[in-house]
Amino acid sequence: MKMHTGAFNGNMKKALAGLKRINLDGLRWRVFDAKGQVLGRLASQISTVLQGKDKPTYTPNRDDGDMCIVLNAKDICVTGRKLTDNYYRWHTGYVGHLKERTLKDQMSKDPTEVIRKAVLRMLPRNKLRDDRDRKLRIFTDEEHPFADRALEPYMMPPRQVREMRPRARRALIRAQKKVDQQGVTASSKNGKKEEKAEASS
Repeated sequence: MKMHTGAFNGNMKKALAGLKRINLDGLRWRVFDAKGQVLGRLASQISTVLQGKDKPTYTPNRDDGDMCIVLNAKDICVTGRKLTDNYYRWHTGYVGHLKERTLKDQMSKDPTEVIRKAVLRMLPRNKLRDDRDRKLRIFTDEEHPFADRALEPYMMPPRQVREMRPRARRALIRAQKKVDQQGVTASSKNGKKEEKAEASS
């Protein structure tokens, strides 16, 4: 139990680190719940808020973004086969020491890093990137040390899920038409055979 509380306190200290370097005057504290959300869609919304693009006063050369708190990082979802097909690669600096880790292994090791990397890779690579990174606080569960702040839950836009890709849908429609045409031709042939049988009788 002591190890658990120690790890919790360490995470809280890490979450509070660097706040003194941020000018918090006038900033809103936006809370994102990652439970059941798709990784890429969530990261795009977080990057928009971090850059301040959701404000009418947005300018590219100023850091006007709000504070972003992401909860339930361990419950993030991905589509397709990304858990096994997506790799995180890095080099240690030694010859031949190219390391790699699948998204599934990274989720089990540190799910907060998955969201952080997804968001950072959507931000412009300029001098404001580090300041925007400091405004992003990600937590594995729902526990966080910012309960005394005026938090605003962020409402994710509704997701429009297509049942099937357009190419596959067109192929299915063509196959259905082909089956219907074969059924019509078969019924017409049966009708002609019946007419011939009646005429011969």
